[in-house]
Amino acid sequence: MIHPTAIVAPTAQIGSDCEIGPYCVIGPNVVLGPRCRLHSHVVIDGHTELGSDNEVFPFACLGLKTQDMKWKGGITRTRIGSHNVIREYVTIHSATGDGETTVVGAHNNILAYCHIAHNVVLGDHIVMSNVATLAGHVEVEDHAVIGGLAAVHQFCRIGRMSIIGGCSKVVQDVPPYMMADGNPARVRAVNKVGLERNSVPPESRLALKKACRILLSEGLTIPAILAQIQAEVPMLPEVQHLVQFIKSTQRGISLNRS
Repeated sequence: MIHPTAIVAPTAQIGSDCEIGPYCVIGPNVVLGPRCRLHSHVVIDGHTELGSDNEVFPFACLGLKTQDMKWKGGITRTRIGSHNVIREYVTIHSATGDGETTVVGAHNNILAYCHIAHNVVLGDHIVMSNVATLAGHVEVEDHAVIGGLAAVHQFCRIGRMSIIGGCSKVVQDVPPYMMADGNPARVRAVNKVGLERNSVPPESRLALKKACRILLSEGLTIPAILAQIQAEVPMLPEVQHLVQFIKSTQRGISLNRS
């Protein structure tokens, strides 16, 4: 059903059983999968594709041109998966470079006023609380939780099943399975509740707790932390992922360093 006040470009591809509410604007290169529901005043433009069963609330703007000053034109894309909830006034911008894509996965809950900038890669089953902001090229792994008003610096990575406290300023990578908070954000503890909610086995939770103690040790360099984890902690899949994440950091890890 398309409301008579909505403006839908003739070349837009609208899937079956979609609902497009009053005063929505859908651009000519937009693809909507089946059963998407757009409340009133939603704007979707650019080369933007949504999967199935997404719900988008009033005044959200998806796929519009990047705010990046480096934009030089060309075809840039926004790809959004299925079963996402995108609340009021959310902005998700297209990528910057020709042929590049901003990616949002599936089953995400993106709350009011959140911003997802150009070239972000957002995984699946992620919660972004109100007014959380992801700068350009940020990567967020599955099952992460980003607290309200938190801001993540360009090119940072947020690890799997991590949680970031509200109002935090993230300037370095947040390791998977950890809880980070503060300005600047620093690892505080294992994300115990998140691990339990995601049915991580008890032996893996215990191993991650041991790894976290090493992460929080005073005076250890990153190579020393990695060596000690690999020597003292059972290398279960979750620990292996933690180690590989730390090894591949480009911006450093959010740890207390004087």
